[in-house]
Amino acid sequence: MSAKRYNVEHETRYAYTAPVSQSWQLARLTPRALPWQTLIAHELQIEPKADERRDERDSFGNMVTHFGLHGAHRVLSVRMNCRVEVGPRPELPSGAEITWEAVRDAVRREPQLGDLEPASMSEPTPLVPLSDAACAYAAASFARGRQWYSAVFDLMQRIHADFEFEPGATTVSTSVDEVLYQRSGVCQDFAHLMLACLRGMGLPARYVSGYLLTDPPPGEERLMGVDASHAWVAAYSPLHGWVEFDPTNDQLADQRYITLTWGADFADVVPLRGVIFGGGEQRMDVEVSVIPD
Repeated sequence: MSAKRYNVEHETRYAYTAPVSQSWQLARLTPRALPWQTLIAHELQIEPKADERRDERDSFGNMVTHFGLHGAHRVLSVRMNCRVEVGPRPELPSGAEITWEAVRDAVRREPQLGDLEPASMSEPTPLVPLSDAACAYAAASFARGRQWYSAVFDLMQRIHADFEFEPGATTVSTSVDEVLYQRSGVCQDFAHLMLACLRGMGLPARYVSGYLLTDPPPGEERLMGVDASHAWVAAYSPLHGWVEFDPTNDQLADQRYITLTWGADFADVVPLRGVIFGGGEQRMDVEVSVIPD
């Protein structure tokens, strides 16, 4: 299949009830360069103009823009515009079969696999701690001797079927156990739940953040996660590499998915976060558009 091009606009706007005297921010708003994804053009507009700014990569290879504003302001706008070309992801290797237990054992036996990343992505994090409830939920997909890909795909399908997509049902601090109890949430929650299930079985998986083209073909339903950043999961096998699963929409990532950043959980990929002095109360508005070229 030929590559597809997209124009992405992502604007975050903070309005404060009192002046902010100092602001230091981290922006993770640069799409990754990947074998199947090319960043053609990129611009990050900051208003008011930043007094200091620098770009550097974090430990996951994401580009992070550090910036500071040292003059009083009541509004902060950070607008990212980019043009991205997305080709087909690598095909799954034909006839590659490995049990999920063999994947778990390979990572334990050879933690240096994939430059240590799979081993590090098997560990619990503050947002995705070890969860007995998640392990119990995962067990139905991970029967003894089941093939890794079949088990992970089944887990993705079960999360999609068992949980209701409900904006506003959760917050960024909602735990995996709470999501399991209430059986609802948004893409961030479903990604964290799938991570907790996989890591609870000793399997590497990482949190992927980006954008999803949600305009459906004629006659098909609109996908969830509209007009916002999207989140999904990449799971690792020594035979398959990293394979991307989207439990929110029950599908593998394809050319409609634009990868922005990845990490161990949402805390590693927050698009914009920082510290301010002053400001009083604040209101945040986010607008995202993904436009096919």
